[in-house]
Amino acid sequence: MLNYNSINNEFNWDKIAKSFDKTRNKPWKICIEFIESLSKTDLVLDVGCGNGRHLIPCTYKVKNVLGLDISKEFLKIITNKQIKNNINNMSLLHSNFQYLPIKNNSINAALFIASLHNIYSRNNRILSLIELNRILKKNGRALISVWSRWQDRYRNYFIKKLFFNENEFGDIIIYWKKDELNIPRFYHLYSKRELLKDIKKSGLKLLKIYDIKLRSTKYVDNYFAIVKKI
Repeated sequence: MLNYNSINNEFNWDKIAKSFDKTRNKPWKICIEFIESLSKTDLVLDVGCGNGRHLIPCTYKVKNVLGLDISKEFLKIITNKQIKNNINNMSLLHSNFQYLPIKNNSINAALFIASLHNIYSRNNRILSLIELNRILKKNGRALISVWSRWQDRYRNYFIKKLFFNENEFGDIIIYWKKDELNIPRFYHLYSKRELLKDIKKSGLKLLKIYDIKLRSTKYVDNYFAIVKKI
C-alpha cells in the first residue's frame, strides 16, 4: 500500500514541474477577477504558486507579490519567466504551507489555489489555513480553491470508499501521466461542508463560496472560497 504522507513531498512535484508547465499556463477566470479587485498598493502572496500562472498576473496589478511553493523546480520555472518578462516586483519563497516564513499581519491579500487539497492530514490543512490567517492584515482577503470530492471523475471511487476506507475520507492518489511520466500525487478531495468547517476552525471569516465546474459536466468539481481576516 502506498504511504500517503511519503508522497506529499517536493520531489514528486519537482519531477512533474516541466510537464505541468506545458499544459497549465492559462489562469482561471475567477482568479483573475479576484486579482482585478485588489488595490495597486497591496502586497499579495500566492501560496502554492506552481508555475506562476496566477502569480504573474498579480505582478501587473499590485505593487509587490510573493510566490511560495514547496517545489524548487516550479520556482526555477517562475524565475525564468520573471527574467523573460522583466518583472521586478516579485519575490519567491521555498517552503511548505504549514509554516509560512512571513511576519504576522503583513499581507494584504492571498491566493491559495489548488494547493490546500495537496496537504496530507486534516490537522496540517487546518494549520495551513491558520497560518494564512496569521500573515494576513486585518480585513485582508484570500481566495482559496480545492477539488470537490463528488466530481464526475472520482464520484464512484468515493462512493465505494463509503463502505471501506483505511485513510481520511477524501484522500486519494492521483497520478501525473503526461510526457510518459507516472508520478503519484496526494490529494484530499473536499466536501463543501468540510471546507466550510476547516475555514471556520482557522478563524478566517467566509465571505462567499462558489460551486464551479471547470472540467466536469454534471457535478461540481471545484469549490472557491473568498475569506477575510477579522
